[in-house]
Amino acid sequence: MSAADLCPPPLRPMAAVDWPAVEAIWAAGIATGLATFETSPPSWAEFDASRLPGHRHVAVDSDELLGWTACTRESTRDAYAGVVEHSVYVSPAAQGRGVGGALLQALITSTEAAGIWTIRAGILPANAASVALHQKHGFRVVGTREKVGRRVVDGVAGWHDVLLMERRSRVVGWPG
Repeated sequence: MSAADLCPPPLRPMAAVDWPAVEAIWAAGIATGLATFETSPPSWAEFDASRLPGHRHVAVDSDELLGWTACTRESTRDAYAGVVEHSVYVSPAAQGRGVGGALLQALITSTEAAGIWTIRAGILPANAASVALHQKHGFRVVGTREKVGRRVVDGVAGWHDVLLMERRSRVVGWPG
């Protein structure tokens, strides 16, 4: 791997025209069985309606979209106004090149600038790369939701745990 492969890629806000590539990267993540319990990506309209517009980022290399991140509010209750849950997906061809880290850092920066104090993630324990990426960016495991998700693989249904990870900002609303 060359040094250029490890340079963070250019990032920009996600736009509607990015949806086909975002959807394809999401579908590739679904196919791994490690990224989500979803069985297919939502439509652009569903995605657009549920993700916070100021916190959608894509990584690009020339015309190729390498990965994306976006977040949703944890709750509509005022007490949780500064808490979001996020997703970060990287194209299989771009994994191991710093794309996930660059996207996660962009999300941290944009959410802190908006007054968001906690970013949460639900990660399947077998997704060791995602767990390590999040830990590297200040997330910690705060619990395990045991057998919370049911997924059918090769016709066999099984229950799966989810690690609840979160990153508490030391910039926004820090009590210390």
